[in-house]
Amino acid sequence: MEGFVQSLSGGKIKRYVQYLEISDDPELIAQYRKWHSEEFNWKEIRDGIRQVGILEMEIYILGNKLVMIVDAPADFQWQQAMDKLATLPRQAEWEAFVARFQGCAADARSDEKWRPMERMFRLY
Repeated sequence: MEGFVQSLSGGKIKRYVQYLEISDDPELIAQYRKWHSEEFNWKEIRDGIRQVGILEMEIYILGNKLVMIVDAPADFQWQQAMDKLATLPRQAEWEAFVARFQGCAADARSDEKWRPMERMFRLY
């Protein structure tokens, strides 16, 4: 995955946009929101995301549909970062924990769950 160079950053940042559907159960959605909140998130997961070079990450939700936006340096290598992320403390534990919301195998890595989206429009 190459990412999209952002014009407003002077070409210094790549953006990745990904999509995931979680369980359509309102209780599971509420729990998923809880575990992504500032109060209940796992510090090691946030630290690991930063450690692999990700500058900013946001997740948006509509019903059970999620869109994740990731900003990284222009020289960021997605697969190398995901390979490293998978080895960091508590990452496998986190992936197994959130798998119940995401409807996937407990041993699935983040980059095996989220699907990259194709940019189809850009305002120049």
